[in-house]
Amino acid sequence: MKTRATLASLTLLLFGSVGALTATAQSQDSQDTTAKQDAKDAGHDTKNAAKKAGSATKKGTKKAVNKTAQKTDEGAQKVEDKTKPN
Repeated sequence: MKTRATLASLTLLLFGSVGALTATAQSQDSQDTTAKQDAKDAGHDTKNAAKKAGSATKKGTKKAVNKTAQKTDEGAQKVEDKTKPN
């Protein structure tokens, strides 16, 4: 009877140890995957930030060019009005 109880205890201990080792191995694999996915996400975020910055630069440049052209036309009109014979 005592042998049977000891055998049952050893069996449970063995399966418990195997289960714990398997859980630890799976935990390490998921950490590697998580780190890899974090790196990918960081790359995508950097790409999106660069695209957004480029779009903002394009918009600002276009606005400045248009404003410059408008002011140039206004200045040319003033010069024309001043030099126009009455």
